[in-house]
Amino acid sequence: MGLGVLEDRVMEHVPGTTRYFDDPERPQFSSEGVEGLKCDTSGPMPIILVPQPSDDPNDPLNWPLWKRDLITFILSVTAIFATCLGPILAANTLTLTEDFSVKFSKVAELTGWYLFGVGIAAFFFVPSGRLWGKRHLFVGGTILLIITSAWGGASRHNYASMAAARVFQGVATAPFESLVNVAVGDLYCVHQRGIRMAFTNLAVFGGAFFTPILVGKITHEIGWQWTFYFVAIFCGLCLPAVYFFCPETAYRRDQSLNTDMLSSDGPGAQQFFANTLNAPEEPEKTTKRDAPSTPDTLVGDDANQTQVGLSEIPISSAPAAPATSSTAAPVPTARASVVPPPKATFKDSLAMFNGRKADENFVKLMLRPIVLFFHPAFFWACLIQGLMIGWTVFIGVILAQFFIGPPLWWGEVETGYAYTAAFVGAIVGFLIAGLLSDWSARLMTKWNKGIYEPEFRLFLIIPMMIFGSIGLYGWGPTADDLLWDIPPAIPLMFFGFQVAGMVIGAVASSLYIVDAYRDLAIEGFTIMIVFKNLLSFGLTLKAFQWLVLNQTKATPLFNIIGSVQLVVCLSSIPLYVFGKRMRSFYHRHDWLAFCKVR
Repeated sequence: MGLGVLEDRVMEHVPGTTRYFDDPERPQFSSEGVEGLKCDTSGPMPIILVPQPSDDPNDPLNWPLWKRDLITFILSVTAIFATCLGPILAANTLTLTEDFSVKFSKVAELTGWYLFGVGIAAFFFVPSGRLWGKRHLFVGGTILLIITSAWGGASRHNYASMAAARVFQGVATAPFESLVNVAVGDLYCVHQRGIRMAFTNLAVFGGAFFTPILVGKITHEIGWQWTFYFVAIFCGLCLPAVYFFCPETAYRRDQSLNTDMLSSDGPGAQQFFANTLNAPEEPEKTTKRDAPSTPDTLVGDDANQTQVGLSEIPISSAPAAPATSSTAAPVPTARASVVPPPKATFKDSLAMFNGRKADENFVKLMLRPIVLFFHPAFFWACLIQGLMIGWTVFIGVILAQFFIGPPLWWGEVETGYAYTAAFVGAIVGFLIAGLLSDWSARLMTKWNKGIYEPEFRLFLIIPMMIFGSIGLYGWGPTADDLLWDIPPAIPLMFFGFQVAGMVIGAVASSLYIVDAYRDLAIEGFTIMIVFKNLLSFGLTLKAFQWLVLNQTKATPLFNIIGSVQLVVCLSSIPLYVFGKRMRSFYHRHDWLAFCKVR
């Protein structure tokens, strides 16, 4: 048993279990059995790259780290403008009811139609990204964001036109909500993903909370239409960056290089696990200087990197040139029979399509997310991420009831500033997730004698549960007591706690799915996005009705919501304990094949 994670009784090596981090007492050199594997030697200890980069210079894992980080940054910034369309009406509820001559509930439904568009579009876009790559979806989504945002701004006094624009704004947002996190899995090895995944989740989920702060002031000064026009303008500025500097990240890598997805019965796996997971418990201490040296010249981005001792093993095809990753030590071997393809030119990188990425059926791919919803790990991820996002939308919808109405009678400016607490909560959640995600996984891997289990990512559920529970249980009674002169900052502070928990939970569930089921990560993110958007769509339709049934009292409602969320967080305990056995079971019993979608 590794730190409470039960070992599997059937498979010796389960997909997802790997050795990507070690302690100084057991450096990963060939003299200790780790042979022929590319390592990150940028830190004080070499880290085995998982998955292993190929010898193709067009493999995203071989791109310079600055290039990969630039792609992540551009996609994240564009995702901020895309996802800000979700809460863009939050501070304008009263203004829009007057402009469209409709009730509060009808304005709330405009947010619901946006979420509906995101959820439905994901069913079509994600299979397309799986088969033909993600670039065409990111570029096309950015163009559609420009068009639909301008459409929304031009829909004054026409509620039907605005509702239609909101649906298509959701469609334009879908590629960024569903595929940015997957692109992180394309671009980085396991030990590099944590902080980047936290950043992309902040962009996709947390950045949206800054929107109402600006929207209220913009509406007050120049009109609500300009909130949409500004989104169109900024997306227009992002379009050249996405087109010119975000090449295709999807790559068809030889299955033997996906070392985190290997099992004991896979090709080349026996030798790999013999070399890595079964290294001696008490090896002779060595340092980087003691590593076997070779006369080969380093051609990567950092010529001062240390090379790792090598031998020929089945998992690594012989490279004719070293890896180009800024953090990867090259791995020459005894063979030199495989010649890598030439590096793509900048003009080649501008193509919308550069080949089919999977030999799959589109219809089956479209149905896979539905099937995965009934897989325990993916069902858990839907609940962890989807419910907290749903409760965030729910609070945003009913916030107007408590702050725009009596006794405060806030306008759009004050209502917009109320989201400052939520934005601060998102930043706090990002910092906690970013600092703890990789650090905790590496520490637990060290305690586990150098063996990494994806279940170590579930450690983040602890701060998520603490922050989320405080926020949900605290929001209801403090919002109700606004009538008794409780400062508005108190319920807003609890809103910030809830948002911090939401961001941490989004990072935790995303990291676990990527690390434990990376081959199903795209379909997994799809069902998570569809679930949370359709749930949030339903909550926007029912929010005011539930308040009316509770005589406009939030306390009993949020006591129930908080208890539901607490139970969902506690469900992470059996997943942590039995997660490895579950990974083994579903590897041996292909759930997708059983349901005829593979």
